[in-house]
Amino acid sequence: MNTASPRPPALVAAEIDWQSGQPVSARYGDVYFSRDDGLAESRYVFLAQNRLAERFARLGIGEAFVVAETGFGTGLNFLATWQLWRDSAAPEGATLHFVSMERHPLTPNDLARAIALWPELAPLGEALLAQYPALTEGLHRLTLDGGRVRLSLYFGDALAALSDLRFTADAWFLDGFAPARNPDLWAEQITSAIARHSHEGTTLATFTSVGRVRRALADVGFVMSKSPGYGRKREMLTGVFTVPGKEARPQAAEPEAVIIIGAGIAGCLLAHNLAQRGRRVTVLDAGDDAGAGASGNPQGALYVKLGVDFNPQTQLALSALLFSQRFYPLNAPTAWHGTGLFQMAYNHQEADRQQRFLERNDYPDTVLTPVSAAEASEFCGLAVPAGGLWFANSGWLTPKALCRALLDHPNIHAKLGFRVTRLMPCNGRWHVSGQVGPQLAAHTVVLCAGHKTPDLLPASGGFRFRAIRGQVTSVPSEALHAPRAVICGSRYLNPNHDGQCLTGATFDLHDASENVSADSHLENLRELSGNLPALWRGPQAPSPAAVSGRVAFRCTTHDYQPTVGTLTSRTGKVLEGMEVFTGLGSKGLAYAPLLVEFLADRLTGQPEALPLSLSQRLGPERCRVADTQKSA
Repeated sequence: MNTASPRPPALVAAEIDWQSGQPVSARYGDVYFSRDDGLAESRYVFLAQNRLAERFARLGIGEAFVVAETGFGTGLNFLATWQLWRDSAAPEGATLHFVSMERHPLTPNDLARAIALWPELAPLGEALLAQYPALTEGLHRLTLDGGRVRLSLYFGDALAALSDLRFTADAWFLDGFAPARNPDLWAEQITSAIARHSHEGTTLATFTSVGRVRRALADVGFVMSKSPGYGRKREMLTGVFTVPGKEARPQAAEPEAVIIIGAGIAGCLLAHNLAQRGRRVTVLDAGDDAGAGASGNPQGALYVKLGVDFNPQTQLALSALLFSQRFYPLNAPTAWHGTGLFQMAYNHQEADRQQRFLERNDYPDTVLTPVSAAEASEFCGLAVPAGGLWFANSGWLTPKALCRALLDHPNIHAKLGFRVTRLMPCNGRWHVSGQVGPQLAAHTVVLCAGHKTPDLLPASGGFRFRAIRGQVTSVPSEALHAPRAVICGSRYLNPNHDGQCLTGATFDLHDASENVSADSHLENLRELSGNLPALWRGPQAPSPAAVSGRVAFRCTTHDYQPTVGTLTSRTGKVLEGMEVFTGLGSKGLAYAPLLVEFLADRLTGQPEALPLSLSQRLGPERCRVADTQKSA
């Protein structure tokens, strides 16, 4: 058995002994489910004893039901719960959240083999396999069934998961290998953490009837009972959380409407996400079309630069990239082009950085692979002068088409050409005024206005947000050898789209001009020529007069990390209902889907797609200019 710990972010996968076609853990020497009928066992022990069918049927529009599980294993419990959810009378806009953790996840091949044991779950199993994340440590969010089902899958230690995740469970599946074989999963710290993630009326079920487990759960507030076990097992345990002071699930109410200011990628993704959850959304933008700002470029690359050290900043970038790679093919098939992406070691400094990156980290091949210049040339379809990193699951998008498609939802009302002039709180609601039209009001307003966000903030004091000009250059495809994949060096180059290949963008710190500049075109073309000497079909790059382009402004923060969260005043008072989502810089396509998922979770009170160790670093208060800085 392999017990060596890999370098981050990789982890030790489960080692499976297949005995008579059934999976058995080589590490724990225990079965993953009943040898008689695992699916029937799951339905009896976890679904029936938690009364899920009747509880699903009682949900209201826009409500969520949260199931939490202490061992994902083969995914059988999740698939059975998903199937029941589909067969239940849960209303439109209701969401099933399934939170699970697994220290040693199955490889995709073993998972596929296990799922194949249950033919009636095949369609759901195939959907899970298509979204199954790379085996990297931390939290992975999967959106399934058109957003009706959300799976938060934590790869790592259960206690670490329960300490770092934010959710409150309605029902618990205490699954995992038997207490005698895997005592860590049944430790006192685990049962205490389960109580912290429960409310009055939360139920639990577990296959075990071990006395110390029953006593530990009773000690933290569960009223425990014994029930007949499944099959040859005589007894099992069930429980209901009854600690005074822990609020029960609130009664269903009409979901509150939300106003989003900004119809770029961030705003449109958020509007669509909330609309899927049953919220009515109004989107405001000064432009005459969605994606009028930085999201209006003809092409955009799905790209992040992973740090040499696997720190929280790198973990956020990786989580965002992996989520986006799952999200776009499923939710934006007409805008998404999964060509792969090559990150080239285009100079000595980048080659050295990549070498240190590979020495200190262990990424699965499904995330990235180091490639030679010859291998990269084969992937890209043109000669490249250096090797680098190949991201097989990345590619490029057409952002404006994506924005338009996202706003096409019956719960979304877009008011374009609406320039917001004032935000004012009054009687528990935010009132939004514009240059034209009636005043609008909602309990929650989200600012997704990019570099215009500082002009709209209804709070005194300055914020360390900065607008940076970027010009892209569209080169006629007949002027170059168009790549088959995205190439990223000091500039990126996208494959052919409508007879053009997009490159860019400039990073103009001190230029506020909105006009396309010949000098910026020349800068882009020179950088591209330096990265790819064999690119041009002619003797040299085309002149700036032979290309076209576009100028947009990115919004960045002082630490180049995104900002998402509730606004506070200078004195620290929370401005209830005023949310800020900006600072995505040039990586909006990669970061926005996951951060939108997280923000929508917060706005709807559902399990959060980011662990606390990451989300606490993103709040807008960190960007506020201190009084001493301002006076200086």
